[in-house]
Amino acid sequence: MREPIFVKQNSKKWERFESSTTSDADELADSFIQITDDLAYAKTFYPKSKTTTYLNGLASRFHQSIYKNKSEKGNRFITFWRFELPLLFYSYRKQLLYSFTFSLVFALIGWVSAKYDENFIRLIMGDEYVDMTNANIAKGDPFGVYKQSGEFSMFFMIAVNNIYVSLSTFVSGMIFSIGTVYQLFRNCLMLGAFEYYFFSKGLGMQSVLVIWIHGTLEISAIIIAGAAGLVLGNSFLFPKTYTRLFSLKRGAMDGMKIAVGLVPIFITAAFFEGFVTRHTEMPAWLSVSILASSLTFIIWYVVLYPRALNKKTLYGTSN
Repeated sequence: MREPIFVKQNSKKWERFESSTTSDADELADSFIQITDDLAYAKTFYPKSKTTTYLNGLASRFHQSIYKNKSEKGNRFITFWRFELPLLFYSYRKQLLYSFTFSLVFALIGWVSAKYDENFIRLIMGDEYVDMTNANIAKGDPFGVYKQSGEFSMFFMIAVNNIYVSLSTFVSGMIFSIGTVYQLFRNCLMLGAFEYYFFSKGLGMQSVLVIWIHGTLEISAIIIAGAAGLVLGNSFLFPKTYTRLFSLKRGAMDGMKIAVGLVPIFITAAFFEGFVTRHTEMPAWLSVSILASSLTFIIWYVVLYPRALNKKTLYGTSN
């Protein structure tokens, strides 16, 4: 866009930041993130303008305020998960909604396909897994697969696999977003068939109480990784007022931040799967508590908190 339009759209915000005397770390971090985004844009399109010089000075001021006392690394780490990542969730809430919708539809397709085609489950899950699970059901231990490996080895294997799935789902967005949609299709089709299999055996509620101890965080993170892939792919397909190259760079950076930000969630899910899910006889109230806590966290951190944080950033209040 033209420089006068860029200045007009953001001048009031910059004036508010410039006149701010706050020492609150939260507000300083919010302002710094927005200013550096604007500065990056100005450096790209108006590298020698007074606007760029002004923003550079303003960013330096906030940088000094936030990173004083030589605590730059610690502050940056906290800022990312407390402010930057949630604000990215809010900025790309449409992609999150699209990814959730795709995943839900694909899971339903997997469920219906398994219901009306008795060979579909074996096609998707493999004969070996189905035969093993049938044998476990006959022995009265339908979820015995989660007890076959040691806790730590299972935790490590699942964590690595989950992180790989997340990054591959994100990177696949380079294929014009179609690659990411395909990755969601594969994972959620299997999820739908998997759940139908246990419901068809009369183990539906038990499967929810056992499998979704780790599945709540794991599947949620895959959906969010799908959103990251859509951010990457759509940045090239729909650059809006930016050049296609600038839009792609921005989408790649934001998408990577979202994908990397999922690592703690995947590690937590792997911990549950390796150390907790194997206790299939735990009380129902404990399973429900873990499920509810995981789901509450995802809804709060990905939807509610980003909305509140964005409102605070726009209006400078906590209301």
